[in-house]
Amino acid sequence: MAIKLYSYWRSSAAYRVRLALNLKGLEFETISVSLAPGKSEHRQDDYRSRNPQMLVPFLEDGEFGVGQSQAILEFLEETYPEPALLPSSAEQRAAVRSFSSSICCDVHPLNNLRVLLYLQGELDVTDEQRNTWYAHWIQEGFRAAEITAIENADNGPFVFGASVTLADTCLIPQIYNARRFDVPLADFPQLVAIETHCNSLQAFADALPENQPDCV
Repeated sequence: MAIKLYSYWRSSAAYRVRLALNLKGLEFETISVSLAPGKSEHRQDDYRSRNPQMLVPFLEDGEFGVGQSQAILEFLEETYPEPALLPSSAEQRAAVRSFSSSICCDVHPLNNLRVLLYLQGELDVTDEQRNTWYAHWIQEGFRAAEITAIENADNGPFVFGASVTLADTCLIPQIYNARRFDVPLADFPQLVAIETHCNSLQAFADALPENQPDCV
């Protein structure tokens, strides 16, 4: 098997990549890299030598390796173009990339594991304060995402209408995280509708964190 995905079951960035691989029908081997406190396998020398950023996911395709989920998604789209996860027009591709970046760059980094651990460890925030922080940034990002989704709602069940795109691969893991932290989603009915449709598809079901081999 040529493609290897270094992953952690709870990583939403790895979740995005699993979705793209599944949607493109690509076989891949999952290699677990635990981010769990006390294990921190991403900081061990063996993994650091492969990926100096010490983050997941990291994808290897033959002799080539690349980190950062958005770079991996773009690599997969260019290397395995069918089925396409970006629209045909430059304008729509830009719109999908903009939406995806709003999740991957503006929401997720503020709520990922190392930020939450820093808040609790170095800044000594309470669980309630941590969860308030988490919900704030989810809701900030989802307000704009909901508007975009509503604008395209008449065209089909995905973020950008009739076809699944990279926007959906970035949105669904973030909604999963929101649910994990009990963030209210009543203000985002169109995002929830997209989530419901996506998770009815096998490619999305197979990518769920609880369906991963390293789920504990």
